[in-house]
Amino acid sequence: MTNTYETIVIGTGAVGSAALAVLARRGVRVLGLDRFPPAHDRGSSHGQTRIIRQAYFEHPDYVPLTQRAFAAWHELEQRRGVSLYQQSGLLQVGPPQGEVVAGVLASARLHGLEVDQFDAATIRQKFSGFVVNDPWVGVFERRAGFLRVESCVQTMLDAAVADGATLQTGESVVAWQATDKRVTVQTDRGEYQAARLIIAAGAWASQVLADLKLPLTVRRKPQLWFAPRGDQFTVERGMPCYLFDTPAGIFYGFPQLGPEGMKVAEHTGGAIVADPLTVDRSLHVEEVERVRDFLREHLPAAAGDCTRQAVCMYTLTPDAHFVIDRHPGHANVSFAAGLSGHGFKFAPVLGEAVADLALEGKTELPIGFLSMSRFGR
Repeated sequence: MTNTYETIVIGTGAVGSAALAVLARRGVRVLGLDRFPPAHDRGSSHGQTRIIRQAYFEHPDYVPLTQRAFAAWHELEQRRGVSLYQQSGLLQVGPPQGEVVAGVLASARLHGLEVDQFDAATIRQKFSGFVVNDPWVGVFERRAGFLRVESCVQTMLDAAVADGATLQTGESVVAWQATDKRVTVQTDRGEYQAARLIIAAGAWASQVLADLKLPLTVRRKPQLWFAPRGDQFTVERGMPCYLFDTPAGIFYGFPQLGPEGMKVAEHTGGAIVADPLTVDRSLHVEEVERVRDFLREHLPAAAGDCTRQAVCMYTLTPDAHFVIDRHPGHANVSFAAGLSGHGFKFAPVLGEAVADLALEGKTELPIGFLSMSRFGR
């Protein structure tokens, strides 16, 4: 027996859960499919926290999307009566002309965003525990902070189901086909049909969108927690999120949120993943030491024992920008892919974008720079 819906969403991680919630709230009869349970730890949307910020060093065109995302997270919090966002501020440090500092200041100037600029001595004075020397400088975004990642996904899924969406997990998509008026999705448990399809498959995007041959690379990204010395690294004591542009790579971290310690990770690097289902989730000593070396140099009191680790995956495009578009061969299929390790904060607005594309064939959101046309597709 074939089950029929108005729209089907493949993948219910960050963007998929958001799209499901948007569609259900608009009254669409929608089905969400995922091989893993809600708010799972097998993809790219887990590990306690993600940074959210506005002065976007990666590209100024993201700033309107981050502003919409801030509003959307707040709306979700109010609607569901939960706390998902914690304002802590974000300190970004590096060479004055480096990718991060110069990029942050360029976005701030273009969009009139308020950020504070500090020299190395001021950073040491204002932020206990940080070691920064000339000629490095810092920019501080007061409104930035972090999202509680698993709670965010679960809340979007709960909202979707409360508004009438059907969520089916533990079910793997085997194939999909589309005509002008109908899409059919086969899983290992059945067959489903709908007028429209949204694909938000994360690290599995290359497989689910194989016909598009998108230039996507999946990388393994360890997330580590370290036990600090002292109690100065909490939000209550003024500890911000931070991101350092160093010669060894870009590293980032969060205030201490509990007994496990402080989460710290490397944004750059990462081993290539051949199959997301079999990604190596073990703890590698050399990866721990790379992060510990960063801590020893710039946050020495946090360079304690590694108390926890998790592995997520980045799905990267060559330019590290997202791909949000309609399928060129099927106008009733839209997708989000290649979030490149910085997409989670945008989940509600990207979910809105792919929902718009599926329902209307267009969106008023400023996502033109994220089109797949830049790859000649």
